[in-house]
Amino acid sequence: MLKNKFLDYLLLEKNYSLLTIQCYKKDLEELEFFLLQTEDVSDIEKSTNRQLRNFIIHLSQKKISEKTINRKISSIRSFFKFLLKTSSLEVNPTLNIKNLKLRKQVLVPYSEDEIKALENTFIDIDQTLSEFEKTRNQLIFEIFYQTGIRRMELINLKISEIDFYECTIRIIGKRNKERQIPITKNLKEKLNQYISLKEDNHEYLFTNNKGEILKEKFVYNLINKYLSKVTSKQKKSPHMLRHTFASHLLHNGAELNSIKEILGHSSLAATQIYTHSNIDDLKKIFNQSHPYGHKKEENEN
Repeated sequence: MLKNKFLDYLLLEKNYSLLTIQCYKKDLEELEFFLLQTEDVSDIEKSTNRQLRNFIIHLSQKKISEKTINRKISSIRSFFKFLLKTSSLEVNPTLNIKNLKLRKQVLVPYSEDEIKALENTFIDIDQTLSEFEKTRNQLIFEIFYQTGIRRMELINLKISEIDFYECTIRIIGKRNKERQIPITKNLKEKLNQYISLKEDNHEYLFTNNKGEILKEKFVYNLINKYLSKVTSKQKKSPHMLRHTFASHLLHNGAELNSIKEILGHSSLAATQIYTHSNIDDLKKIFNQSHPYGHKKEENEN
């Protein structure tokens, strides 16, 4: 089946992660279901340009976000490019199908005060948990905020990838791209404390009481619960901690290229989302740079 050959190609030749391949598979299956239900087409490779456009309209009517729809379009586009490359198709039905325009969404990072408030409230959270669980849960938060790694990167982090002598961790990111991230002595001490409480011999750093690797949903819910204690911001997720990590680095003088390397971005374009200014920065710039700003300060003095 051509779809399976395509998924094998992503795994064996493109070295995509299993999670990414699963997303491609799900997107193509969703298109298959739509074609069968509405167009009476059972072979996805026989899709026409009109049918693909109808599928996009269908997704829009379901009020799926533009970002998610664009990801599905990208999956479908890659599939048909593969068919052309392998001479399984002569005409590409995705020609002239463009991505949807994204509505600009401002992601406001957590403030340093919010982060400090959460660090100070860990003692009062989850009193019923064991010492191992408390230490693990706090460490998960600390690693997210102090390294900016992705959720799956945290889940897949192995003890052997921590260099306690050099104070670095080795991360295997998207498309198996490797990078080294420095850690503080404080974080190294917390890692040592957690590992001393970890009774299983699992190679992965983070496990549950049964010695099993953690699930994505567990990690998301954990961070969401903790952040709900200290912030009223709508988005409370591991990704927002990654966003906050990068924003705080930039705010405190780190260069964009350095942040790019730590985050594991393939280009600066992905990192530049963190270059926004917060309102306090804007006020400071105004008072320092605008004539009226200087006059205001002089009058106040």
